[in-house]
Amino acid sequence: MKKVAVLQSNYIPWRGYFDIIKDVDLFVFYDEVQYTTRDWRNRNKIYTKDGLKWITVPCGNDRNRSICDVKITQGMNWQTEHHGLICDTYRKAPHIDKYKPFLDYIFLERSWEYLSELNQYIIKHVSHEILGLDTEFADSTDYQTSGQKNDKLLSLVLATGASHYLSGPAAKAYLDEEAFTNQGIAVQWKDYSGYPEYKQTREPFEGNVSIIDLLVNVGDDAPYYVWGWRD
Repeated sequence: MKKVAVLQSNYIPWRGYFDIIKDVDLFVFYDEVQYTTRDWRNRNKIYTKDGLKWITVPCGNDRNRSICDVKITQGMNWQTEHHGLICDTYRKAPHIDKYKPFLDYIFLERSWEYLSELNQYIIKHVSHEILGLDTEFADSTDYQTSGQKNDKLLSLVLATGASHYLSGPAAKAYLDEEAFTNQGIAVQWKDYSGYPEYKQTREPFEGNVSIIDLLVNVGDDAPYYVWGWRD
């Protein structure tokens, strides 16, 4: 059995994103599809003293491009701004010092030209180096595919040699599950419900936030709050 997930890269995603990564053998970044603005591709939320706040990577508003072709707007101080805001927001979080070197590297020591490069680096690092996952990563452009939309996705999943395809629940609105079944691929749907609350630096609890919030608040216990609670 080989279980595969295919998703667009997001900016410092929430814990559900990493929960899907945990559940599969191969996770494929699908960044050759159209870029969407005001979405999770270039932004996420942190929990500040003023409530939930978006942190956004400046990429312009042009929708006529693929995610992998989206260049980050240069000449802006977004990296130091994100670093400062995250570090100030979570300065009282019990584990902020543990992840400070990682934050310093992303925001102060590296420069990023492409959004996809930034997103994929963060996701891979958090998965392997912080959460201890051994899931393999690939890019959709590593495979030969054909067709459009659902047909293209199906051809990609077939090219990976998958026997099972894990999808987020939002795809139920458009995924042709029968087409997958007819090709011998079992479709499974991820359930994001039931994630336990954890102690945050402020109240009330807010779960729809970047994984950064979870890491700095619970440290090495983070895997429990992503998937371990189900055991």
